[in-house]
Amino acid sequence: MRDIKQRIENVRSTEQIIRAMDMVASTKLQKARRQLEGVRPIYGKLKRVAEEIGNLEEVETHPFYYERKVKNTLYIIITSDRGLSGSYNANILSETMKHMNNGKNEKILVVGSKGNDYLKKREKNIIRKITDIADSQVYYGTENLAKWLSDLYLSGEVEEVFVAYTRFENVLSYTPQVERLLPVATGVKLEDNNRNNEKKYEPDLATFIERMMPLYLHMSLFRAFSESHTSEQAARMVNMDAAGNNASDLIKDLTSMYNRKRQAAITQELSEIVGSANFLSK
Repeated sequence: MRDIKQRIENVRSTEQIIRAMDMVASTKLQKARRQLEGVRPIYGKLKRVAEEIGNLEEVETHPFYYERKVKNTLYIIITSDRGLSGSYNANILSETMKHMNNGKNEKILVVGSKGNDYLKKREKNIIRKITDIADSQVYYGTENLAKWLSDLYLSGEVEEVFVAYTRFENVLSYTPQVERLLPVATGVKLEDNNRNNEKKYEPDLATFIERMMPLYLHMSLFRAFSESHTSEQAARMVNMDAAGNNASDLIKDLTSMYNRKRQAAITQELSEIVGSANFLSK
């Protein structure tokens, strides 16, 4: 009975910690969703403009649009620094590993200690890692990261760039994605081409692309970070909630077991008292 009582106290203490972590994850999720809802429209418009420009004949040989023979591929993989988020990290790493199995030479920039540990064990070519980045530094960090990958791409060290992240759908649904960032894909429908050709870019198209691409790459990375961070907090909140419910169920089972043991002990004591009284009366 003492052992059962001690287990109940231990589980109750763990349940309190789990509930506190659930509240923290819930608060962070709300903040992350607001950030994500703010960046999605900006990214969507920039992506549309970048893809529209890609349909113009003048940019067919532009470095950001030209399809080169691929020898080296850069992967930017976004994972978490902490666990307790269910299959969040496993899903995105599994999806990325499947995408990598294509015979190309991979260069990896990994974000998050979980991804770094996973890829390091598999002896992948990690050229840069980013861990323990504060939420307040993500915006400026992705701006510097966009400049770094742009220099890497334009120098010819890599011929294409992919970003692997987890897209947030809702609190219970988040999908791992591996998307090509460079060279920029074109996605304008044929019926839109005539209207696109009528557009004028000031002061000229080359200057417009030069000013637009850093912002596009920055917002692409910032959006991917926001998607992943929101998905991570949602996964952690859901898992903490499930763990809290399991702890409550375990406490109920242990309490029921304790009560049965205590009832059995009381019954045994009463039987001994009655037996002793009968023996003395004889």
